[in-house]
Amino acid sequence: MKKHTACDTCQLNPTSKLKQWGAHAENSAYTIALAGNPNTGKSSIFNALTGLKQHTGNWPGKTVNRAEGSYSHQGEKFKIIDLPGTYSLLSTSEDEEVARDFILFGRPDVTVIVLDASRLQRNFSLVLQILEISNKAVLCINLIDEARRHYIEIDLRTLSKDLGIPVIATSARTKEGLSDLLAAIHQVADGSFQPAKTISFQLAKQTGTAVAAIAKRLHILDNNLSNVNWLAMRLIEEDKNIINALQKGRLSPSINNENLSPLLHSANEYRVKLGDHYRNDLVEAIYAKASQLVKEHVSTDSDNRSFRLDRSIDHIVTHRIWGFPIMFLLLGFILWLTITGANYPSQLLSYLLLDHVYSFLKELTIYLHFPVWLSSFLIDGIYLATAWVIAVMLPPMAIFFPLFTLLEDFGYLPRVAFNLDRIFKKAGAHGKQALTMSMGFGCNAAGVVATRIINSPREKLIAIITNNFSLCNGRWPTQILIATLFLGVLVPAKWSGSVAMFAVIFIAILGIAFTFFTSWLLSKTLLRGESSFFTLELPPYRPPRFFQTVYTSFIDRTLIVLWRAIVFAAPAGAIIWLICNVHISDQSIAQWLIHGLDPMGLFIGLNGVILLAYIVAIPANEIVIPTILMLTVIAVGDSTVGAGSGILFEGSANQVSALLHAGGWTTLTAVNLMLFSLLHNPCSTTIYTIYKETGSRKWTAVATLLPVFYGLIVCFLVTKAWALFA
Repeated sequence: MKKHTACDTCQLNPTSKLKQWGAHAENSAYTIALAGNPNTGKSSIFNALTGLKQHTGNWPGKTVNRAEGSYSHQGEKFKIIDLPGTYSLLSTSEDEEVARDFILFGRPDVTVIVLDASRLQRNFSLVLQILEISNKAVLCINLIDEARRHYIEIDLRTLSKDLGIPVIATSARTKEGLSDLLAAIHQVADGSFQPAKTISFQLAKQTGTAVAAIAKRLHILDNNLSNVNWLAMRLIEEDKNIINALQKGRLSPSINNENLSPLLHSANEYRVKLGDHYRNDLVEAIYAKASQLVKEHVSTDSDNRSFRLDRSIDHIVTHRIWGFPIMFLLLGFILWLTITGANYPSQLLSYLLLDHVYSFLKELTIYLHFPVWLSSFLIDGIYLATAWVIAVMLPPMAIFFPLFTLLEDFGYLPRVAFNLDRIFKKAGAHGKQALTMSMGFGCNAAGVVATRIINSPREKLIAIITNNFSLCNGRWPTQILIATLFLGVLVPAKWSGSVAMFAVIFIAILGIAFTFFTSWLLSKTLLRGESSFFTLELPPYRPPRFFQTVYTSFIDRTLIVLWRAIVFAAPAGAIIWLICNVHISDQSIAQWLIHGLDPMGLFIGLNGVILLAYIVAIPANEIVIPTILMLTVIAVGDSTVGAGSGILFEGSANQVSALLHAGGWTTLTAVNLMLFSLLHNPCSTTIYTIYKETGSRKWTAVATLLPVFYGLIVCFLVTKAWALFA
């Protein structure tokens, strides 16, 4: 077992530093950091090395995911930390900051840098930045099978010699090169291979002079510092984390706030003198060196058939004219398949949960001699609401998320972002918001989490606030049912299905329009700023790994989101039962509330039942329709919840339509409900997720109340226009 000793440049024990940065290395001989660009197969390498010995969580104080696992090699245990995928370590996003700080402060024994063998020039910039921080690294050139398919040849031996670190070619899918990678990691970790920094990038004259001057003074303060050039670059750029670490002695016991102050003053003078040229010089130098490395060590035939095929597909799917129709048709097909395909498993789940299990539980409570009120509270209230959420929410998510992930694995989703980038940029938002918006059509909470891919905090916030305008799967049942019952019946039977479907599609497109409008509005008011430039990597098209994708998307996305919905749906069922069954004077609480909300509801073309249903159903959009039906039974005079649940779970569409018409519903009510279903507050799961992602009550309130404001205004205007033309 390797014994950790105090670092040359830090008196703190490395194990304690690893604890601070989220790594639990007490039982491991070595700690390995896994770094790399997105879409390089880094997660596949991580999964191949660790198997099932892994878990996920968040970095301490961060919303960024951390995957941690372990494996054994030659009798030693290795802890491996999968760092966030990033293109750079210049700390322009939380992901980059986490990756950079773990390599610097966590001091892993080895940093494995994963590259895409078919996209080396783009990937090499990260290699150069990591080697400026630490040369205890192994270069893993993954997807080597794809490189061969593109007729790309890499001289691994000379590249290793020039970089001064081991270079291993792998294919995580086929397990090729993994044994060599394990051996190289072990050799660097135990010191049998001594890395040597033999390469650096050449800065422009003035920038290079400034960096050299600051680096020299850092070396005088502590001659044990091995990464003085990189620290000098960060000080000139006024990196707050690095300055704070130096001031507190976390990087060097010889440097403190007193002897660092004159150095910071000099760095500030250089920063003012160089201005914007400094960052440009730095980036250009990195990319120039990356290009040189590729030119010297990589040869390719850009005229091969596979390369031409990828370019031909891109010419079509990213075309200015054809790109958008293809995108809408493909995403529309996925939505149609999700809606249509979910009907059958939803019916099966309803049959099992709302018939057999419901009857069994009722009989069980009778057998156990439960009081009638307790049986009704538990079964008709809590259980029915929870079962409805499972029956309605699980099937579409189980279809949508794998399909969405398959498109991602194939390489099409980055093309969607490429197509929409120009529109989002005009709206003052980020091109990657196209991806998070699309994810919101499955689940808004998942869409909010997906905004982590956006580097700019301002644009990430815009994406979070506007994600609620994507019609999530919890709102599709409401849209489809109401469009079928009230709009489809306005035309002959043979056209009713088409009219209903086009009405639902119109609502979805209207949500996209509100996304663009709100993004533009926020970028001009509360979140002023220009849309940021970003480099979007268009990965090669790859055959998706179907079964692995289905499994991981079901476990990592579907079940997690479903569990959150269940946690909130169960209390909602209890509340619905209570307000329908607890009476004050001669009326239930529900009746009092419905009558109190009726004036406001009718004023905007809705009614008190709908407003109360949306208040009660904040925990989950899936329970809006059952809540409306239960409350409508109460409103029309039946004081039992059972009648409402009977119509909901056993009645036909005609019975549901008759009930709603008895409650005073008109076509206007239905149209406004469809609009309000789009434009209302997020569910409690999404609200909670927004707060966790932003850490701000203010922005959580904005994201929650802004859609409600839109909904009230739009419903009011539609009601007034309806009155004029009716």
